[in-house]
Amino acid sequence: MPPEGAAGRLGAARRRPEPPLCATGLWRDGWYRFARPLRSPNFGPRPAGADIDLIVLHSISLPPGLYGGDQVQQLFTNRLDWDAHPYFGSIRGLEVSAHFYVRRNGELWQFVSCDDRAWHAGASSWRGRANCNDDSIGIELEGIEGGPFESAQYETLASLCPALAQRHPIRFIAGHQHIAPGRKEDPGAGFDWCLLREQLGWDGAMFPPDTIDR
Repeated sequence: MPPEGAAGRLGAARRRPEPPLCATGLWRDGWYRFARPLRSPNFGPRPAGADIDLIVLHSISLPPGLYGGDQVQQLFTNRLDWDAHPYFGSIRGLEVSAHFYVRRNGELWQFVSCDDRAWHAGASSWRGRANCNDDSIGIELEGIEGGPFESAQYETLASLCPALAQRHPIRFIAGHQHIAPGRKEDPGAGFDWCLLREQLGWDGAMFPPDTIDR
């Protein structure tokens, strides 16, 4: 029998699940439906009128070259045990984040709403604008600078980037090495820009010039 009276209605309301995220499409308040959410405290508001037209690709692994752990998630949420590995001492106190993180198996995590400013680029400049954090989306790939990446990671990028372009006026995609040359080298020579261009079908003018003929 259906519940009767106020108490019954209240009980039914408490039991009623929230609408599934898929009911609202790919995005909800800057959060992507197909990413596993884990909120980072390391973010801030974008400047008023920011034109979010750039995707920045990075590489990261903690400790460098070791994959499969949850240390990257811990770093982005300020929970990393700095004494757990000798390398962590060199980054002690670092407060950073990215919008997305793509594991070696293609699993996708999201730490910051795309509506907000993640702390991934640092001192940087691209398409005549400085401070790329202000108007970019940062995507970290589990890997090392110069090392190869997995097919599953390219497949995830090939679905994520068009989804971003549906929500934002994406006109450029670059590596951290391109927006902060001399300071950063990721994702590095091991990243296959030609493969990504083929998968996305995007115009070559959207990519860094040094990746066009590779």
